Amino acid sequence: MGRPATHVLTYIRYQHYSTYGENVIMKFRRFCTVFLLLALLVTQLLPVTAYAVEDIQIEARAALLVDGATGTVLLDQDAHTKQYPASITKVMTALLVFEAIDRGELRMDTPITASANSVAGLPDDASTADIVAGETLTVEQLLYCLLVVSANEVGNILAEAVSGSVANFVAQMNQRAQELGCENTHFVNTSGLPDNEHYTTAWDIYLFTREAMKYDQFMNIVNTKAYDVPATNKSEARELHSTNYLISNWRATGYLYSGAQGIKTGSTDSAGYCLVSSAVRTDRQLISVVLGAKLMQTETGDTKVGSFTETSRLFDWGFNNFVTKTVLTEDEMIQEVPVALSKEVASIAVHPAYTAEAVLPSDLEPESLQRTVALTADVVDAPITAGQELGTITLSYGGVDYATVPLLAVADVSASRFLVVKHALKEFFSRTVVKILLVVLVILVVLVLLFGKTFMRRRRYGSGRSKRMRHRSYRGRRF
Repeated sequence: MGRPATHVLTYIRYQHYSTYGENVIMKFRRFCTVFLLLALLVTQLLPVTAYAVEDIQIEARAALLVDGATGTVLLDQDAHTKQYPASITKVMTALLVFEAIDRGELRMDTPITASANSVAGLPDDASTADIVAGETLTVEQLLYCLLVVSANEVGNILAEAVSGSVANFVAQMNQRAQELGCENTHFVNTSGLPDNEHYTTAWDIYLFTREAMKYDQFMNIVNTKAYDVPATNKSEARELHSTNYLISNWRATGYLYSGAQGIKTGSTDSAGYCLVSSAVRTDRQLISVVLGAKLMQTETGDTKVGSFTETSRLFDWGFNNFVTKTVLTEDEMIQEVPVALSKEVASIAVHPAYTAEAVLPSDLEPESLQRTVALTADVVDAPITAGQELGTITLSYGGVDYATVPLLAVADVSASRFLVVKHALKEFFSRTVVKILLVVLVILVVLVLLFGKTFMRRRRYGSGRSKRMRHRSYRGRRF
């Protein structure tokens, strides 16, 4: 029987709405799928959220800020561009003197007499300690004159004492700079007086200053506000005052920086105002280099020396935006490394060689750092000794590497003699040369066998034939 019209109509409507509902659901599912795919794609394309460090622009030709403990570069503003260093040159001069003392060639109390050549030819406006020819001072007194008041003549006096002549000493300065990795440095004098061929970079200054900072006496001298030079054979006692406004307000006020430690000023018309300095706050030390700064006008109309104001800004920025945090501990097990040629274990755990600290942006936690392990081999062959380096781990964020630490085996793993021999044989016979030699040997053996068979056949055939021939050719009497 056919369905009533109303039932048919109801059925048709039901089918219609059912089909419509299914279409809506399918479209919704497709929309959700597309949405999720697009969201995933967008997240992949977006850059990693960087740490929030406020930008800073130093008003100078070049600037550099480095963490003293780790060597982490916090700011590099044209730090590898050649610049005139002015009297910062004297840091290298002092370094060679301290190294000569280390070699036993000089002592701090060694008396040095200034030659006429050493004090001659200085510009009228050059900074000096008013040392005259024939005047005798100790090495220590001369170093204070060199580094506290930036006496230009003292560079020459010490140069002659160390190397016999200024020219020899300058050559030694350039050689030592190369040894320290200074790739863009060339000296022509001991003091930093203007010369087109006398140049360096903020980075190179950091390298040779860091070396000089290893000497406690150097740091004591450059952090000295005032020093009294006793009377000499040519002069009455004289008082020296530091040219560094960050540690002394004798020459100018408004620049003192808490925690500042020297190190050396410099200024000429061509070099501008320059300063390499260090500062300590709590347990952190920062080293800064500012080159080519200018005199700056404040809002109140005062004139400020840019090398000091910019260095202070740089220190504040470094201390406020970066902290030293532990990123790895020595006892942390990083991962298991597969081991071959041993019946004892199938893998060995590795741990960091030491507890590592890194200078991180203040809002970046160590847990957010990406860990990348690079093993020396995917599988390590036994025997293995505890402490053996099996790879490295690098911690990074946003494309910046903050620490790379060697990974060491936690224990000894002995090797199986059988497995070692088996492996050695396998390695030996897998060599291409050995394979070629084996093929040649097989060929030679086959050839020898073939030749031997052929020879034996011919010999047997020839022997029978000769007997028959001998029998046939016998013509004597037969009995």
